[in-house]
Amino acid sequence: MALQAIITVCSITVQTSPLVHARFLDSTPLFLNGNSTFLPCKAGTEYSYFGNYILLFQGRGKHAPRIAAYSVPPERDNVQRQNSPHLTDDQLFMGPEDDDHSDNPMIQSSVSVMQSDTDLQPSVAELGNQESVLDKLKAVHLHILAMEQWNTSRLKLCHQNYSASATNLLHYLALKSLDTELIKEKLSSIGLPNLETVNTHVLSSLSACIEMLISSKPDSLLGINISSKTSDGKKLDLGITSMTKRASSNRNQLLGTLQGQKTTHIMVTIGQEAIENDSLITDLINSGTTIFRINCAHGNPEIWSKMINTVKKPARLLEKPCRILMDLAGPKLRTGRFKDGCIVKISPKRNAFGSTVRGAQIWLTRQGAGPPPPYLSPDVILQVDGPEFLDNLEVDGSVRFSDTRGKRRNLTILRKHPIFPGAGFMAECESTAYVESGTVLSLKKKGRKSLVGLVVDIPRAEQFVRLRDGDLLTICRDSSDEHDTSATGSHKIITCPSGYLFDSVKPGDPIAFDDGKIWGVVKGTSISEVIVAITHAGLKGTKLGSEKSINIPESEIRYEGLTLKDLMDLDFVAAHADMVGVSFIRDVNDIVILRRELEKRKVSKLGVVLKIETRGGFEKLPLLVLEAMRSSNLLGVMIARGDLAVECGWEKLADIQDEIISICSAAHVPVILATQFLETLVKTGVPSRAEITDAANGRRTSVMLNKGKHVVKAVSTLDTILNSQSAKAKAELKPLILTSRV
Repeated sequence: MALQAIITVCSITVQTSPLVHARFLDSTPLFLNGNSTFLPCKAGTEYSYFGNYILLFQGRGKHAPRIAAYSVPPERDNVQRQNSPHLTDDQLFMGPEDDDHSDNPMIQSSVSVMQSDTDLQPSVAELGNQESVLDKLKAVHLHILAMEQWNTSRLKLCHQNYSASATNLLHYLALKSLDTELIKEKLSSIGLPNLETVNTHVLSSLSACIEMLISSKPDSLLGINISSKTSDGKKLDLGITSMTKRASSNRNQLLGTLQGQKTTHIMVTIGQEAIENDSLITDLINSGTTIFRINCAHGNPEIWSKMINTVKKPARLLEKPCRILMDLAGPKLRTGRFKDGCIVKISPKRNAFGSTVRGAQIWLTRQGAGPPPPYLSPDVILQVDGPEFLDNLEVDGSVRFSDTRGKRRNLTILRKHPIFPGAGFMAECESTAYVESGTVLSLKKKGRKSLVGLVVDIPRAEQFVRLRDGDLLTICRDSSDEHDTSATGSHKIITCPSGYLFDSVKPGDPIAFDDGKIWGVVKGTSISEVIVAITHAGLKGTKLGSEKSINIPESEIRYEGLTLKDLMDLDFVAAHADMVGVSFIRDVNDIVILRRELEKRKVSKLGVVLKIETRGGFEKLPLLVLEAMRSSNLLGVMIARGDLAVECGWEKLADIQDEIISICSAAHVPVILATQFLETLVKTGVPSRAEITDAANGRRTSVMLNKGKHVVKAVSTLDTILNSQSAKAKAELKPLILTSRV
């Protein structure tokens, strides 16, 4: 029996379920000889009778590839899935590929089970070998429907709220598995969508292109009505208008509805400083913040409650609703906590030659007094216990003290300023000094006994070790709460409370600290220590402080999905937050555990944000999204660019970010871009040029800023950038036109 050189769909079992979309007027039956078999890529074992799948039959010699579809009774399908070692929840069924090892000269059939990290790129020409754009689009159309059929059982598991989104995600994955560059060029040349911007509505856009080519009429794409049916027979609207509205609705339900003409949410991370500064939250909301993030890796439920109340009160008064996202700490490797020291450094200003340009400006005031007058900008504020000492200070007088190193230093009184209560003094110090609580200040008066005052209430300062190229760093296993930083020459010591580090690393593994600011190589390991040689740090060394990230990109560390701390924190998050951020998602099992925990707590309205910050999380993203869609909880994705860049490589980050955004767009899942957005502006008050253009890319997503001294200014700047496409902004920026004058 001769093979017909045409792509078609046929049934090869007794009980079938037809493909409702794949009907073209020029279809010709495909005759098959022999039994259909399922040949997995991993091994050569045959499995037959898999339901609701489409097979692509690879012809030998001059015969072109052919696609056929068949289905099996559900009860047989379930049995076969359970018995097959190759069909797991970590697999998606993708387009088939050729099998060069089959001996059947008549028909060589091969279907491959593709893991989510497989790079399958068959060309469109190989899917039918048609010559016209229309025929190639039909082949793509059929391949997309095949993807849907292969994953019917997975779609049935999705919650009804996500049926359309999950279906569109599968259509997008099928489209991306093909090399469609030639089709894109030809579609663009005749004024049709080039398949680059159809992520939100893949099937309807593709069908619209086919319909327009068939009818040769410039019908509106919005008029094309594409529908499907769910497993229970309900109609599923896959049209462009419906899918676009679904994506917008999902974003609004998870992140909140934006006011006015704003198009992008701005999220800001807050810490305990939000409690201490009454006006900070109000300023952030007025500047454009719509979501506040709390990191459960820091603080405790008592502090978190105060922070949430600090947000909700001004939001209610300003009538600007804000949502709360709380990140679970997850199994992330971090440096241990150092004992904070109550020490302040006094530093005079020096020029490039090391000469003192201006002494350090120091504000001396009574214990418990308020801040200095707003027109003063001291470098250091010292509160002094000793009323008689302060009452006897005079302009041009000198105060002596010994710093923490035993160095003798002098303060010269420059000016006296009246404040309530009493007075404050601006002093100057020409030399570097380190002052701690309890430091004795001495005032010498002629003919009188020296008066003394005690420095009090020095704020706690975060401790750190400074690492340079060539330093040796010892990481010790320690579970105690806080540690002293210690160092001997170029040998520094820190701790890590997680046992995963010591159980998994081996000599030669690269290791990174603080989102890749410091790099090293593991030189030696034991059950309680890891020795690291620092290979990359700043020219003057780089500070490594408490609770900073540790990444080992090439290590096969197996983390637990949710830690015991995460489970305890989840009780608080479920009761007080709008969204929970799930850190270090790596595989489907992490989603399964999370779903079970949410079901135990009966929280169906809590939004779930999957933080993609590992190679595994990125490579399995479609599977993670589909698994999360089995629940009714609102779903979002955060791109944690710090850890992701370290794990996957800096040079790949831009492409990885675009791919995550595209996949989430296809699944109608809102995206939050995080890590180092306007970081220079947040820290110094002046942005870099690259940061501004990076921020503009956030228009496609939502954006998160980390806390910093100038975070309010950064939010205001970001709000202007992200919403510059509004009508008001466009009116301010006049279009460029040609004039008669040169």
